[in-house]
Amino acid sequence: MSDEQAESTDEPVDADAADDPDAETETEPETEEASGLQDGDFLRIDYTVRTADDEQVVDTTHQDVAEEAGIDEEGHEFEPRTIVIGGGHVFQAVDDDLIGKEVGDENTVHIDAVEAFGEFDPDDVRTVSAEKIDEDDRYPGAHVNVDGQQGHVETIIGGRARVDFNHPLAGEDLEYEYEIVDVVDDPEEQAEGLLGMYLDHTPEVWIQTDEVEEEVQVEVDSDDDDDDGEPEYETETQTTDKKTLYIEATPQMTMNQQWLFQKQQIAQQVMDRLDLDRVIVQETIDGMGGMGGMGGMMGGMGGAGGADVEEALEDVDVDADEIVEELEDDIDE
Repeated sequence: MSDEQAESTDEPVDADAADDPDAETETEPETEEASGLQDGDFLRIDYTVRTADDEQVVDTTHQDVAEEAGIDEEGHEFEPRTIVIGGGHVFQAVDDDLIGKEVGDENTVHIDAVEAFGEFDPDDVRTVSAEKIDEDDRYPGAHVNVDGQQGHVETIIGGRARVDFNHPLAGEDLEYEYEIVDVVDDPEEQAEGLLGMYLDHTPEVWIQTDEVEEEVQVEVDSDDDDDDGEPEYETETQTTDKKTLYIEATPQMTMNQQWLFQKQQIAQQVMDRLDLDRVIVQETIDGMGGMGGMGGMMGGMGGAGGADVEEALEDVDVDADEIVEELEDDIDE
């Protein structure tokens, strides 16, 4: 065997196969498509969050669990919540656990304190002047706002208050128990779910495409022979289609602090998730059935009823004919 033969490790080549375009060749195996829920999917989940140590209920979608824990606030809707996987609507560990799951699956995810509400920081427990706290809140356990920071009062001695500015659940590991109820595919239901997370109730919404006239700047041909001249523009009215989410405003919505201060960010998130062009909030004000309501209001203003009003008018020394004559004289002049 020659040195060249000894060094050669190439497989023999079939010349006929190399020349035949129809000859079978080895191909890379197709990538298997991911199954189950994936990032960006909308779904409804039921959940209960408890502290790991003493199983104190922190949050839940179950009415009976809330009642037993004494956190069934009036007006709060206890029902499955709509979330988006990867949308930051749940703890990261829960987001990761949902990937690949199916409707009907359930699990309990452990959340370390550092990933939940952070570790407890002793430096965030400080002594402040009691004068910085509203007089009605000067008692242990009161939730207060001091210099823009939220905290709760631990003790008050004399004119000094000891306030803990840590989150109430700082240092607590959590257990997040969930069940996947359904996948949400309808865009209007998706919008309702997203808004419900911020508003604590579900407003009426609908999506439609509107024709909207807009004034835009368009470049026009310049009459200037100088090629180096600046481009010229003129205003032109164009009609464009805009995919619009309409929201029927509710009294709860108009009084919701998060909506009042963050409605631009909330609306933008909904538009980005649902590929919308704009959001329009509508407020409907029903009539009071004529002036009856105003009459009732007038009757309650200092007890000035119909008779009192008439008496008051009689006391005013006004001659209507005299006023008309003066007006006519002014016109003639």
